[in-house]
Amino acid sequence: MSDGTGQLAKGATVLGTLAWLEGALGPAAARRHLDRALGRHEVASLRAVEATAEVHYAELVALWQAIDGGLRATRPSWAADAGAYSIDSVGQHLYAGILGKRSPNEFLEQSVSLFRLFYRPGNMAVVDSREQFAVLRLEGFDPLTPLFCERQRGGLRAALMAAGGGRCRVRHVRCSLDGDAFCEWELRWALDETVPAG
Repeated sequence: MSDGTGQLAKGATVLGTLAWLEGALGPAAARRHLDRALGRHEVASLRAVEATAEVHYAELVALWQAIDGGLRATRPSWAADAGAYSIDSVGQHLYAGILGKRSPNEFLEQSVSLFRLFYRPGNMAVVDSREQFAVLRLEGFDPLTPLFCERQRGGLRAALMAAGGGRCRVRHVRCSLDGDAFCEWELRWALDETVPAG
């Protein structure tokens, strides 16, 4: 595993995380939590980031870990919730044309990679795609923390829903942090009220 040197994330990932935390805890409680965990100077620096600017991925990981330290016990799914919020809010604002497709398959098969708009280097590649089913594999990017994997799970579910998928399910089926060669997510959705088979 690397230390994340050279890996970058868009400021939108930081701003989306901060906005989710304020919505979950309230602005004052979120500020107190982050000031204790990171320090006021670091928090002010993160708040000043522009959505389209790039930050060192390690800084984003530090933010996630600071939040996780206070929320894991009471809200274990917070990272997935924050990932979904990021897609539903900041992602829809910046990349509505990429997310607003006629179907999840059209979203997944488009030439523009949503992952590359938020992180670099690397990509999230479709390695299996069928009717109402797909498998995505993370390539060329070290997640460093399971919080990234959970955030992707929530974000992918929100992206499928934005593209018209119903009853969407996303499972993180392989993880490089657990010794697998790569991370993979299995995606299933329905186009009506039935749950996809298999």
